[in-house]
Amino acid sequence: MMRRYALGCYLGGAAAARAGDEMSGPALLLAGPALTGSPSSGSSLLAGIMAAAAVGGPLFGVLLDRSARPGRLLAVALALYVAGLAAILLGLGRVPFTLTVLLAVGAGLLGPALSGGWTSQLPRVAPPPGLPRATALDAMTFSLAALVGPALAGAVAGTAGAPAAVAVSIALIGLALPAAWTLPAPARSAPPGASAPPPGASAPPPGASAPPPGTSVVADLTAGLRAIVRNRSLARATATSVVSCVGQGALLTCWPPLGAAVFGGADRGALLLSATAASALVAGAVLSRHPRPPRPDTVLLGGTLLLVLAPLLAATGHPAALIAAVLLTGAAEGPQLTALFAIRHREAPERLRGQVFTTGASLKITGFALGAALAGPLATWSLPGALVVAGGCEAFAVLVFVCLPDPAEAVAPFSPPGAV
Repeated sequence: MMRRYALGCYLGGAAAARAGDEMSGPALLLAGPALTGSPSSGSSLLAGIMAAAAVGGPLFGVLLDRSARPGRLLAVALALYVAGLAAILLGLGRVPFTLTVLLAVGAGLLGPALSGGWTSQLPRVAPPPGLPRATALDAMTFSLAALVGPALAGAVAGTAGAPAAVAVSIALIGLALPAAWTLPAPARSAPPGASAPPPGASAPPPGASAPPPGTSVVADLTAGLRAIVRNRSLARATATSVVSCVGQGALLTCWPPLGAAVFGGADRGALLLSATAASALVAGAVLSRHPRPPRPDTVLLGGTLLLVLAPLLAATGHPAALIAAVLLTGAAEGPQLTALFAIRHREAPERLRGQVFTTGASLKITGFALGAALAGPLATWSLPGALVVAGGCEAFAVLVFVCLPDPAEAVAPFSPPGAV
């Protein structure tokens, strides 16, 4: 029962934090112009948060791995993220805008705590036999957040104003603090070369952790990156997902103009985004209840292949094809994320688990932002051309997967961490 409760607490906290994070972006896009009078202020704030998140992940992962109580460190990071968003809201229109952007950059450094940092703690909550299902449920919180966050931001901003939407997003993230604070501590492990305790000695208390490593932060950063690069499964999954995120960022940029071109209004693009998130949520639910899910490596490849097809369908400009592309995108992205998490849980060394997850999250954020930045001007020039480029990025991701074969792939589907 404690395991079930712990998992429910974990998932509830993750869903609240991620919904608040997904809500904060659209809310800041609306609040910036409303409070400063500058149309570009919202996008500048969002760019500052995303750019900082792309570089903050590896360092936060090192701190997470070195912490005796990573859950409490995660809670502190969430509290600082909440404080940063509150400072941005209070500063808009009252302090120089440059200072507000710097606050956004500072808050963005902690962004990976909501994604990779939280997910890295899942094996301490779910027992190995239940880890595959827990991983699918964890990935579903991202889809749920993507579905609820933007819609809630629009609803609150429309009824109570854009600043209220930012405040609600702050409150949602704050609701996750108790769940993060109470996450289990890592089990105590003896350092290499340590002798066994003498007979009759008392066992270490449950939840106790090893003392901090004697290596420097820089050395740990290097070790984390080396773990990703040298492990063929991790390297393949990371590279494939990052390149795929470039295509996903490009496709996301195309949804609003597609809504205008095909359905007569740019606001229809928000509905397309919601449909994508709903499709991902359904696909994740189906995968979580599958009695014998396929190997995560196979799901990662299959999801990326589907993402090659989705933009090409949308490029036809036919309403039925566009709806099919939207549903196909969600059905691919949901399982693809679940598979990526499963591979990380299976392959990440325990002492570098936080780094593997947060570094991967930072790289994905970078790829997503790059794809969105490239597709913006391209979509203005040629919307079908931007969609073809998005499909081409996914095709390149498939090529990356194929060109990095893993000679020692695990046999069992969704193997628990440490399995061969």
